[in-house]
Amino acid sequence: MEVGALIIIFALVVLFAFLGLGAWATVKAVGAAKRGVDRTITQARRTVEDTTLKARSIAQPGVTGSLAQLRLDLRNSMRATQTALYEGVRADSSLSESIALFERLSRHGHELDDELKRLEQDPDRKRIAERLPELRERTLKIKQSADSLRWAARDRAQRFADDELALLSEQIEVESGALRDWSREPADDLAAAAAAWDAAQTAEAARTAEAGPDVAAGAATGAQRDAEAGRPAESGRAAEGGRPELNPSAPAAAYPWQKAPRPETTT
Repeated sequence: MEVGALIIIFALVVLFAFLGLGAWATVKAVGAAKRGVDRTITQARRTVEDTTLKARSIAQPGVTGSLAQLRLDLRNSMRATQTALYEGVRADSSLSESIALFERLSRHGHELDDELKRLEQDPDRKRIAERLPELRERTLKIKQSADSLRWAARDRAQRFADDELALLSEQIEVESGALRDWSREPADDLAAAAAAWDAAQTAEAARTAEAGPDVAAGAATGAQRDAEAGRPAESGRAAEGGRPELNPSAPAAAYPWQKAPRPETTT
């Protein structure tokens, strides 16, 4: 009974774990989908606003067109700087301080853009025309600051790329020179072959020198054994060397090109 209860409890725990994991995955998927939809909506809204501002700056001269042009210039500069900094910090972490400065500058840019947007709906065109010089100056300051950050980041990345390219070019030139210097390879091969030959000859001479005393000692021992056995030394050496002992009484070998000897006459 206790074993069955434990099995049921374990199955319930596993079931609740799977249910919790499924709920967490569902929440994450819904959140990711929501963020994707929000990004799409934001991008579409920006595209519509930029198109509207371009149309107003061209089709509506005067105060309305000037306000639209100021907003368009401000948005384009800030957006380009943001893209350059956030993409550059992936390769150069020193741009993090520049991003902090840009975030502070962005607050001023958002405030100015909101103010320009409100002024577009204001019916008092005369008052807006009087404020246009001040609005242009503020827009120009923010735009110049954003442009300065953007171009500094691009110049830094370009400098690093140029330095890396110069170093790579030097390394390639060195390697190319080494590959073209084929005149040294045969000389190196000959020197290596000569050194190997000298080493082999030295080793052979050393082996011969080491084996010399042993051979002499072996020959002396063989002569002593021959003397004790009453055999000639030459016979002993021949026997030790494995050569058959000469037999003077054996007939000489006959060859087919020799003439048969004449028998001696007895008279």
